[in-house]
Amino acid sequence: MRDDRYDGDPVAAMGREARTPARPRELPMAKGLWLEEPATGFYGQLVGADRVTIALRDFDGQVRRFERGGVFVHEDVAVRLVAPVTATPTGHARSASGSFHVADAPARVAREGRIFVEGKHDAELVEKVWGHDLRIEGVVVEFLQGADHLDAVLDVFGPTRERRVGVLLDHLVPGSKESRLAEAAVRGRGPDALLVVGHPYVDVWQSVRPARLGLERWPVIPRGQSWKHGIVRALGWPAEDQADIARAWQRILGRVRDYRDLEPSFLGRVEELIDFVTA
Repeated sequence: MRDDRYDGDPVAAMGREARTPARPRELPMAKGLWLEEPATGFYGQLVGADRVTIALRDFDGQVRRFERGGVFVHEDVAVRLVAPVTATPTGHARSASGSFHVADAPARVAREGRIFVEGKHDAELVEKVWGHDLRIEGVVVEFLQGADHLDAVLDVFGPTRERRVGVLLDHLVPGSKESRLAEAAVRGRGPDALLVVGHPYVDVWQSVRPARLGLERWPVIPRGQSWKHGIVRALGWPAEDQADIARAWQRILGRVRDYRDLEPSFLGRVEELIDFVTA
């Protein structure tokens, strides 16, 4: 149930390379540049400037101001902004998924097909990176509230060749409960109507590159413990109740700027599902 065409990651090596050279290069200021402020990790588009500060707006519409004379990161290179040039930057703007951004696109009626993911965190991550693409294509993402509900949800939805369903599951590895559920679901409904794919991680949190959290790798949590509570404690954050877990996820999600901050094994699966339901 995997397609090797979706496993390539042309920028996989970027996260392993040094991001800040000894001397930042000069970059002419231009509205529309995507910049990261390294001290805070805030990643946004340059939307305004005055003599002292610049304003960056992230994908969620939040605007923050920073000193214009500081060092920023642009396309994984440290830069210092200088006076703008007269010429307007050319080229296509990119969305968070790396696709061409379609400005002012009209609303599209949702397709009959759907993409289902396991839970709220999966849906929020897919929305943050692929939201623009999904709206352009008219694809709705819903969540199952757990893989155990897959069969019941599919019975209600009734996927067909003209009403396709794509499903993204956590921990879809040989011999897992998820793999057995996926095989049974596809066997009962046919590969032309249903595609079930998944990533190998215990939870979708692990699809975020650990370097975005200042880690070399995600902590290993012993079996028998709550995985999310264990991760949050390993990160040194409060983990007393579900509200703490929710806040921890928002901190992790906030570190995701675009597709470059996700693992290829997750990127490829989402792209595969979008292609399937829009074919």
